[in-house]
Amino acid sequence: MRSIVDTTTARESQTLDAIFAALSDPTRRAILHMLLEDDMAVTDVADPFEMSLAAISKHLAILAGANLISQEKRGRVKWCKLEPDALRGASVWMQGFGQFEPVNLDAFERFLAVELAHEVDQNSSSGDPR
Repeated sequence: MRSIVDTTTARESQTLDAIFAALSDPTRRAILHMLLEDDMAVTDVADPFEMSLAAISKHLAILAGANLISQEKRGRVKWCKLEPDALRGASVWMQGFGQFEPVNLDAFERFLAVELAHEVDQNSSSGDPR
């Protein structure tokens, strides 16, 4: 019997690791949700979060490292853009389990909205000012 490691290349495995690690954080999922609407300047991405611009930049670097977003400098402003095709590899990998459908961006947007609402509910009920 072949091991699980044999079914994916080391590069595919690293790509999946980066994608799932990036998606594991609620702030990064919220950023992706925001970018579903349109490209955004880094300062606009940072605006709703109560954290430093440096902290947001670290989150953006992780998302960019997983190829979930791209960043482009336009004049003095750095812009972020969602790269939804990056989820294709993760979707194909999950389909191998036979119980997952291909990633549907509308469904992904609904998932992110629910996750964000859940996070806000948890923070408000715990007294967390975020």
